[in-house]
Parts: sequence; C-alpha cells; structure tokens
Amino acid sequence: MLISCGDALIDFVPTRNTDGREAVMPAVGGSCLNVAIGMARLGAPTGFVGGISTDMFGRMIADHAAASNVELALATRSEHQTTLAFVRIVAGESHYAFYDAETATRNWTYRRGSIPFATVEALHVGSTTLVNDQGATETMALIAGARASSTISFDPNCRPNLVKDRPAYLARMTEFAASADLIKMSDVDFAYLFADEPYHQRASTLLARGASLVVITRGDNGAIAWHAGAGQIEVAAPKVVVADTIGAGDSFQAALLFALHKQGRLARQQLKDIGADELRRALSFAANCAGLTCTRPGADPPWSHEISWSS
Repeated sequence: MLISCGDALIDFVPTRNTDGREAVMPAVGGSCLNVAIGMARLGAPTGFVGGISTDMFGRMIADHAAASNVELALATRSEHQTTLAFVRIVAGESHYAFYDAETATRNWTYRRGSIPFATVEALHVGSTTLVNDQGATETMALIAGARASSTISFDPNCRPNLVKDRPAYLARMTEFAASADLIKMSDVDFAYLFADEPYHQRASTLLARGASLVVITRGDNGAIAWHAGAGQIEVAAPKVVVADTIGAGDSFQAALLFALHKQGRLARQQLKDIGADELRRALSFAANCAGLTCTRPGADPPWSHEISWSS
C-alpha cells in the first residue's frame, strides 16, 4: 500500500456567477489528500492518514476520498471543524487564505502502532500539517515508525502566509528533507526555502544527506530531477489550456509515486538503483498527469482511464 499523511480540507476555488462577478465554489482539497486521491485514481492501493472532521465539509471530504478508492481506515475522524482555504489566482499562481484554528487536521495525532508498516511501500508527507508544532511532531513520529520498511516521500508545499517563525520553519523543512528518500518541490517552494541558490547545488546537498531523488517542478517549463546514479534528467510540460493550477503539483507527486510503484522502483533500494530511462519515463508520466489536472478547475487528478500507463 501507498500512504499519504497530512492535510484534508475544502478549497473555495474562484469562479464567476451568472452576472460575471467573482464567486467561489467549494472543492475537496488539501495537498496530501490530493496526493492520495491521485495515486488511488491511477490504480495504486492507497490509504490516507490524517484528521477528517465529522462536520458537513468533513463528510464531503470522506465521500470524495472513498469515491476515488482511497482507504480511510487509518484516518482519524473528529468533531473539530474542517480547515477551509480560499483561493485566488494571481499571475497564474494560486494564493491561499487559510482558516485553520482548532480544526480536525490541526488536532490530528499519530496513533502509535496503528499502521502495519511492513505492508506500506511508501509514505508521503508534507504541506500545511508541518507548519504547526503538533503536526510536525506527530508526522516525524510517523516517519520514525515507517523509516525501517517504507520509502519516505516529502513535498514541503510551502504556504508562507501560515508561517509565523520563518527561521524555525526553514530548520524544520531541512529536518524533514533529511529524513526523505524522495523530495519534490515547486520552483516557488525552492525560492522560498533557498532563495537564489542554484538548483543543482541544493540538489547535490540533499542527495549527499541521504535522498535518492530530488525533483523540482517549474510549471510550463517542465520538471528537472537529480539522482545519484541516473544523473540529471529534464522533462517537458505538456501544452494544455489551463483552467487553473490548483492541485497540479500534487497530481505530479501522485503520478510519480504511482509510476515508480508500477516499475518496481519505489522501495528504497530499488529507487537508489533506478536507471535514467526508467526515471525519465516516470517523470514524463507525472508531468502529463499534472498537465491534465491543470485543464479543469480545482484539485481533480486524472483517473487511469484518462491517461495511459503501460509497463
């Protein structure tokens, strides 16, 4: 099984009402839930770990996840309210206003001993859950339990407007990166975390600290990856008509993990040994899935019948 742990929320995505004025439409989201949904829709056995409310929005989240074949037995349901995120598109980038005090996601705790890690091929973590102290502490405990048998995937998916202490947050992201086998971040995340440091220089540092694969997505400029054995690989982004970019990075992450899983290259040693051709194929598939997600509003990753993967 593949597992994603982290945020599950409702995005209020921009739209227009009948007289042309700005409006918003609720859509299930949350980076880590999106990753779980993306993997499950492509056909991987997938579970979600995190807090989901029992309120109206929480039921929307649970129904959406179940309809996408995500296993929720490891999720924690509570009466805390659902996190809400209001989205506005500025110059092609999604900007968020979060309402996340005392929510189900914020109050999630890892139930020690509840996950049979021997059956978990990979664990993905990241995003807003890691901003607050409790979420970061609980997620690090989860990683400690998984590390011996499961590949660790990490996407910081930074949300600067939630960060109150930037030096502490940067140190925390460094700690999570040091625990990961696969690190993916957008060019926007990279700029926030590492300013104008050259991509290849930071990638070399992350590989030296234990990661096997480092990937940076760059919107319509495609993605570039570094691997200790396979070297540097760049793939193009597909040409699509963009509705919005919400969930595109999550769709990329989900498709990359799925592709590595299908190739038998997701387990830690197999990921270390992957060849350049296999890695390029997985990255290209991920870029195509992200492109398809951009053609429709909200976080709506593709299903297996919409995009082809053949072994």
